[in-house]
Parts: sequence; C-alpha cells; structure tokens
Amino acid sequence: MKYFRLPDLGEGLTEAEICEWFVQAGDAVAADQLLVSVETAKAIVEIPSPQAGTISALFGQPGDMLHVGEPLVEFAGEASDAGTVVGELSGEHAEEESGQIMEDFIIGSPRARAEQPAVTRAYPDALRGVLRRMARNMAEAHAQVVPVTLFDDADVHEWPDGEDTTVRMAQAMASACIEAPALNAWFDGQTETRQLHTHVDLGIAVNTPDGLFVPVLRDIARRSAQDLREGIDRLRADVQARAIPPAEMTGATITLTNFGALGGRYGTPIVIPPMVAIVGAGMVREDPVVRDRQLCIRRQLPLSLTFDHRVVTGAEAARFLGALVTSLASPGVTGVG
Repeated sequence: MKYFRLPDLGEGLTEAEICEWFVQAGDAVAADQLLVSVETAKAIVEIPSPQAGTISALFGQPGDMLHVGEPLVEFAGEASDAGTVVGELSGEHAEEESGQIMEDFIIGSPRARAEQPAVTRAYPDALRGVLRRMARNMAEAHAQVVPVTLFDDADVHEWPDGEDTTVRMAQAMASACIEAPALNAWFDGQTETRQLHTHVDLGIAVNTPDGLFVPVLRDIARRSAQDLREGIDRLRADVQARAIPPAEMTGATITLTNFGALGGRYGTPIVIPPMVAIVGAGMVREDPVVRDRQLCIRRQLPLSLTFDHRVVTGAEAARFLGALVTSLASPGVTGVG
C-alpha cells in the first residue's frame, strides 16, 4: 500500500485544516489531479496527486487538522516509494501479513477508526479555519504583550465630502512613524531584541464571514493616494475571493483596524507580535467642541492606539498619536473617492 502524506507547504507551516476533498475512496486519479484543498495559517492551498492510481482511503474529514508528514491519502497497490510509505516492518510474519499489520497500526486508518469508540464533541460549533487561527493569535498576544491604549480625536471637519478615510489613515500613520519610529518595529521577547524598520508595511484588518484577515500594504510612505487605494482594493478583493498569496499576509510592521466603518467609537485593539503597535479608527461623528473659546460642532475621528509597553514608552506613543492627529487634521485631498 502506498501513502501520500501532507507535504511541506513552505513558510514554516507545520499543520493544515482540511477544507474540501475533490476525490473519494475508489476513485481513479491521474497525476497532478487535485485531491484536496487545505487551509494553512496563510492561505487555502490545493494539493495535487503525486501519481496516477486508485484511491483506497482518505485520512481526515473537512475541519480536521493534519500535521506535515501525516498520511493524507492511501493508494491501492504495492508500495514503491519509500518516501511516502509508512515505515518498514520486519519479523517472521511481516512478509505474509505485511499489509494487514500496517493497516492495524496506522493511526487514523479506516480499520483503526472503525475500532475506536465514538466520541461526542463537547463543543459542536468548534472553531475552524480562520477563526481557530485568530483564537490562537489572540491567546499568544495576551500571553506575550504588555498592552497600553491611548485615545484621542482628530478634527476632520475640513475634509472634503467623500474623503477616503482608510487612505488618509495610511498616510497619517506613515507620517507618525517618522515622528516616532519606535512604533514601527518588531520585538522578540525571548531574545529581547528590537528591529526598527525604515519602511512602513501596513497590515490592514479585513473582516469576512469566515473571520479576520490582515493583508499587508507595502511601503505606504512612498506611494501616492491613488496607488494606496488601488492596493487596498486589490488586497480586499483577494481576501474576499480567498485567493490572496501567503506572502501578502506576512511582514506587517504596524497595523490599522478601521472598525468605525461598522460602528463603534473607541476600542482597545490587540497588538500581534512581533509588531509593537496597532491603531484603531472609530466612526466619524459630529461633536460639540471648543475652538477659540467658542462652542461649535465639528466632525471628529476617534482614534485608539495600543502599544506594547515592554518596548515602547508612553512618551513615544504620545508623540506618535500627536503626529497622527496633526496629519489627519490637514484638509489635504487624497484625490480618490
């Protein structure tokens, strides 16, 4: 019998969740025919067959997690590839009963599954896919980061109608990173080393029915408003289509979450290591404010800045937030709708 194991999917990934099988036991498949789609921490990957043959068993159901190297499918016939066969047996009975012994002892084989007692899941709505990954990331952040959040409002009353909030936020964050570069950094808590970045790669939180994705908009300080808008649109379209390349989901140096597009004023966004800062933008509101000792109504953009206090000081964070407010208060037009 021949077993094709979950291959190395690159990017340092060690596990994947089964999304959809394209074949069934008993199917004859051709080499390079798609067998299954799996979801990693980076993207959905479709895995082709390494050979032509007949599928005799599938290992795992949609929603199950497999680790790299674990059996994925079993091909009918004798083993011919030591790289994919599970172990080699020796002993006086191995030659005459080899196939049976292998099936008995392979964890997850059809026979092994049939002999295991049925298990009722305590939580029938167990988290899967993106939601499971988000839960792990949040737990990791909670365990590692020492978060502090500052709040302020940017006066955007002079913005023209239809101003692009996300583009303006990206431009303002690029400007603030120049004023307070300590927030555009990575920190390794184990080695206690910090890496300051000379470019700003902005992670933009994108909400989907499947969960939260954070694609990365590269080198935002050197891009025009139109280029930023086109880049944001492309990333969001790729996320919605679940076709975003894994490379576009890694390497952010600071993050923006624009929750105000859905609702809410202030928040305490979560910093995901190795980054040290995240900015949250709330919903623009008309508020009574005092200007030149006079009470007036002005449009205000609520801002929330969470930073990792292990490596960022309060003064650095306040300087960043002040630069952000100043930049956003400018009436400059982004030139996009």
